[in-house]
Amino acid sequence: MFKPVGSRILLSKSVEEQIEQAIQQRKLAPGQKLPTELQLCSSFGVSRTVMREALRMLSARGLITIQKGKGMFIQDFSSSSVTDPMRLFLKLNYNRDQALDVIHARQAIEPSITAMAARHRKSEDLTKLKTNLKALSEKQTDVEILAGLDLEFHMLLARASGNPIIPLLMEPIHKLMPQIKSSVYATVDDARQSAVKYHGMIIESVERQDVEASRHWMEEHLKKAEEHALRVLEQATATAHN
Repeated sequence: MFKPVGSRILLSKSVEEQIEQAIQQRKLAPGQKLPTELQLCSSFGVSRTVMREALRMLSARGLITIQKGKGMFIQDFSSSSVTDPMRLFLKLNYNRDQALDVIHARQAIEPSITAMAARHRKSEDLTKLKTNLKALSEKQTDVEILAGLDLEFHMLLARASGNPIIPLLMEPIHKLMPQIKSSVYATVDDARQSAVKYHGMIIESVERQDVEASRHWMEEHLKKAEEHALRVLEQATATAHN
């Protein structure tokens, strides 16, 4: 399967690229056990030092897992393999400006997602959206639960779009939002009423498969979300200066 590598380029990088290519071409399947380190050294014609460096890089990138006493395995990929690194990047770089950047990104993306949901929604999507709205409407005071329900609504719309790539793109952003959503529900008196109102209008439009109305109500909803976020951030800034 593998070819010996020459000495004109960095050997460990060449080994890493060949194994990665084998994974991409499905010559190595998720969950499959790799040959031993010595067997790989023989296949590639490289030293154990070179092989260990290549394997270390593949492991760091999440392409393989190394289990002590069991061996090395091709990573069994899932949506979290894609979304978790993005979520970590966003979380580590989170600040006031980025909080607004996230909302502005949502304003650019989510109205179109909602329009797609209006075109492609299924009856089970509507059931889930209505169940979510009912839970948000009830007398719940835990701000973390409210924030979770709010974000769940938007992920349900992403899934209702009928495009499996869209939830993968939106999930890291939505996993970051609880940091500000909880603060909004704790600080802004009419935050829940506003969310219930706009979520309800969006569901009605999606149910009617009214594409433009669905897009419009999401645009209005996210404008209000930006207003609420600014109020929270301004209050936090004022408190920090006192």
